[in-house]
Amino acid sequence: MVFIIKLSDNLKQGTAMDEHVDFTAMKDGTREEYELLARLEKPYLSLTADRVLGELKRASEATLEGYKITRLEHGLQAGTRALRDGADLDWVVGALLHDIGDGLAPQNHDKMSAEVIRPFVRWDVAWTVEHHGIFQMLYYGHHYGWDRNAREQFRHHPVFNNCAEFCERWDQSSFDPDYPMESIDTFEPMVREVFSRKAYDPEIIQEGFVSSLTGNP
Repeated sequence: MVFIIKLSDNLKQGTAMDEHVDFTAMKDGTREEYELLARLEKPYLSLTADRVLGELKRASEATLEGYKITRLEHGLQAGTRALRDGADLDWVVGALLHDIGDGLAPQNHDKMSAEVIRPFVRWDVAWTVEHHGIFQMLYYGHHYGWDRNAREQFRHHPVFNNCAEFCERWDQSSFDPDYPMESIDTFEPMVREVFSRKAYDPEIIQEGFVSSLTGNP
């Protein structure tokens, strides 16, 4: 009986795996086919947090040379500083993942990192992550002959101060091999909570609302 049940389960799985659309060009798809795709996509979407955590863990191996710490440790330090500053869930996860795009897009990692989290966090957190690269130039841009004050073009943006403080408190300071950072296990439940949210939920995004960066003065 046990064998029959397992065989039945395998047949069901095989049937699901065999489901596919008939079209070879998207313009030829039917409503029924797109409904099928939407249904089959749900299990994949549910694993988004797993893929993000996997990419974060890989940052301990595929890292940028020359620093005293790995890309993973930098993210953990930034997330730890945000957590200890009393920041809320969105800011903590934003700090943890602000460089998650480095693995695939090191030259525009800030924008890629922002797109990873944008559907699931407040807009001001996503904006900060998207622009932290140009704000960070304040600390080193002049050494390369760049405009270290390039961020001034955003001076009148409502999130300017938060982004500047984000960089000062959590990003530029998080390259210390002796800093007692939390492990990835501390942040995993937070990442899973954020990525389990409904994507682009207006109640989460809160477009136009500018939150407090920390819970501490």
